[in-house]
Amino acid sequence: MIDGVATDSSSTPSNEKPRRTRRTRMTGAERRQQLLEIGRTLFADKGFEGTSVEEIAARAGVSKPVVYEHFGGKEGLYAVVVDREMRRLLDMVTGSLTAGHPRELCEQAAFALLDYIEEYTDGFRILVRDSPIPQSTGSFASLISDIATQVEDILGREFKSRGFDPKLAPLYAQALVGMVALTGQWWLDVRKPKKAEVAAHLVNLAWHGLDGLEQKPRLIGHRKN
Repeated sequence: MIDGVATDSSSTPSNEKPRRTRRTRMTGAERRQQLLEIGRTLFADKGFEGTSVEEIAARAGVSKPVVYEHFGGKEGLYAVVVDREMRRLLDMVTGSLTAGHPRELCEQAAFALLDYIEEYTDGFRILVRDSPIPQSTGSFASLISDIATQVEDILGREFKSRGFDPKLAPLYAQALVGMVALTGQWWLDVRKPKKAEVAAHLVNLAWHGLDGLEQKPRLIGHRKN
């Protein structure tokens, strides 16, 4: 006992160096995944301009060259994060369109976007920001266009069966998907009303608007061109 403190006879002798705790090294794939997750969080919270390579490296416990080795820099990391989120959202929307009735298809599409916002909030925050990188793999506008293409095929068949011009399906698909996407951006922050209620109101507007569609819509104001 030294100064009232019990000593352990099995402790490391004074002439031996204390053993260091061995740190488990990440594989290249594991490190890349870690950097992607850290980058995704920071880009969602601070945006592209507010995020630095230094902060990404510090969060990961590595040096800056490791980030450059995996992604070539902040721009490369951002582009991969955006690409992954775009593919995730597109897969969720297109994979949800399984119903036979057109109205239920509208419901499924609305739910898919709202599900993504709820489950992958950071990803959606990144997507709705204007991309600061011209060479990035896409933008939210191009993603919406991709989703609208899926809806376009459904509307085209429905238009044809009802005697409407199927060539107008792309216009209506863009309008419907854009309506859901913009509402989703608003719901991202307010989160009211509940998701199912938001989906019901979106489909209410879309479906009853389509249900009363005129084959040749007319303008009632003075302007004609």
